Amino acid sequence: MSDRVGEIIDGRYEITSLISRGGMATVYSAMDLRLDRTVAIKIMHEHLAQDEEFVSRFIREAKAAAALSHPNLVQVYDQGWNQGGIPAVFLVMEYIPGATLRDHLFAVGHLGTKESLEIIEQVLSALVYAHRAGIIHRDIKPENIMITSDGRAKLGDFGLARAVSMGNTLTADANVLLGTVAYLAPEQVQRGIADAKSDIYSLGIVLFEMLTGKKPYEGDSPIQIAYRHVHDRVPAPSTLLPAITKDLDLIVLRATAPDPDLRYQSVSEFQESIRKSLLLLDPNEQQLSLPLGIPEELRRARKSTGRNAGKVPSNRERPGNTRNKSPERITEMTNAKVSNTAELRRRTSKRVRRNRFVAVAIAALIGIAGWYQLFGPGSQNAIPSVIGATKTEATETMATLGIKVKVTKNKFDELVPKGKIISMAPPAGSRLSEGESVAVVISKGPERYSIPNLKGKSISQATVALANEKLLIGKTEEAFNAKIPKGQIISVSPESGTLVKKNTEVNLLVSKGEELISLISYIGKSSEQALNELTDAGFEVTQKDAFSDSYPIGMVIAQKPEKPELVKGGKVALTVSRGPEKIKVPTGVLRLDEGKAVKLLEDYGFTVKVLKPAKTPKGKKLIVIKVTPSEGALVKPNSEITIELK
Repeated sequence: MSDRVGEIIDGRYEITSLISRGGMATVYSAMDLRLDRTVAIKIMHEHLAQDEEFVSRFIREAKAAAALSHPNLVQVYDQGWNQGGIPAVFLVMEYIPGATLRDHLFAVGHLGTKESLEIIEQVLSALVYAHRAGIIHRDIKPENIMITSDGRAKLGDFGLARAVSMGNTLTADANVLLGTVAYLAPEQVQRGIADAKSDIYSLGIVLFEMLTGKKPYEGDSPIQIAYRHVHDRVPAPSTLLPAITKDLDLIVLRATAPDPDLRYQSVSEFQESIRKSLLLLDPNEQQLSLPLGIPEELRRARKSTGRNAGKVPSNRERPGNTRNKSPERITEMTNAKVSNTAELRRRTSKRVRRNRFVAVAIAALIGIAGWYQLFGPGSQNAIPSVIGATKTEATETMATLGIKVKVTKNKFDELVPKGKIISMAPPAGSRLSEGESVAVVISKGPERYSIPNLKGKSISQATVALANEKLLIGKTEEAFNAKIPKGQIISVSPESGTLVKKNTEVNLLVSKGEELISLISYIGKSSEQALNELTDAGFEVTQKDAFSDSYPIGMVIAQKPEKPELVKGGKVALTVSRGPEKIKVPTGVLRLDEGKAVKLLEDYGFTVKVLKPAKTPKGKKLIVIKVTPSEGALVKPNSEITIELK
């Protein structure tokens, strides 16, 4: 966000300096030019100003917050949308000289018991007022509690937490989220809802941090912290600082109970516990400030007496003035005065007796509290939370209090790692005497089962094997397989040996046996055609040659097997014709000249030998006069044929 110092917002608020910058907004000090006063102005980040739903919700909540007026609340003066310059949604608030409670904790580490309780009591006063007005804060944390220069606590940012949904909270900037998740109630983490008891939980966490200087849960990521708010129990502050009293432990543990029904049911009830603890710290000082039930009429009379002290009554008002009064009137006035005086004494006497009763009751309360701490249940030890620890760690922790750890059950848990404690009974914060035991449940880790090897088994066998591993049969598909017999399992998905959750469905691939393919006869067809088509169909083809008087060379003479169907990948043997074993010497060779005779015989595949006369007259044409073997004779292919010329 750009530096806005010197900018005038909405033509009225001149920004003078930067106060703080957060994940949702930047806060500046500014001068209200109209009323000539210093104010604090919170300007939402620019990207939020583009979200119409956010803006409308922000305006609605700002109006509700502006209706609140209480000494312990930061007053909201104005809200609007800056039209001049950079667009911005802004909120104008009371300027509080001082620091936040977070700054205070950074400076001193942790606060004393009395200071912590006094700050919490003031915040509770503000919450009592706000809750009665129907407004829940939803984002209580030290950053939203201002400590004024005179030591007064003021709660700010009322209603603004509601302008950010739970989903946004868990995906916001990590620094912002770490500051917010640390104070979220379990129901806000789990369901994204908040009510008055959620404010009580958040303030209980703030009290824990004020007393100890630490947050109850730390983690590397906001999700880890949120998880612990849901599944862990806030430890008693005295486990970090033993000097903290047991009554403060009880207050913190009750305010931060994971179950909302076990917390204080209202902020008024929470405030009453805080006031009692303050009374235990200093009974005399606190008792003087307690209202003793002085009747309203007497208070008014005292105020009236105080106001009229030193005032000289007029003649008409003076008691002794009986001038112009008849004897009957004087008697009537005298009787009335005596009656009123007696009545006032009787009423005053009753109030005195009641005040004495209140004082005795307070003394009795102090005595009971002392008995509780020294001899009663308060003398027992408040046990810390060991959820998330190992048995060894829990045993060591409890041993310091003389408490034993007993494992009652081991069970699977999807979130808690193996060997860590899931739950404890009694819960953290309960008080036990030395020698008593805490029952814990240990995690066996996520419940996982190994998928068995089912290859070659039938479906019925697979069903039993999976049931023994608490798994189920999922989808069943079939496929041809030359090696796995029909009806047996080829493979499973997920693969065998994979660790899966209980009742996971395992998909099966079942064999349909060998795949049969139609096989046609190629006898009398070209061997080349037969080879191509059978190979494309997935058969393994072998072939051999043989003589045949019936089929020409290259034609298929025989085919094996001759079945109409054959397993895919099966072997097919072909016999291919080499032609006849013997052929006839062609006729018509005689009387041909040498060239024509040789060509004719070679066309039949024969080798030709030519015999010529020793002397041939010049220019005489020689012709075939003899063929050996003779024309028409049966001879083997490629035989030698002799022709004689003359």
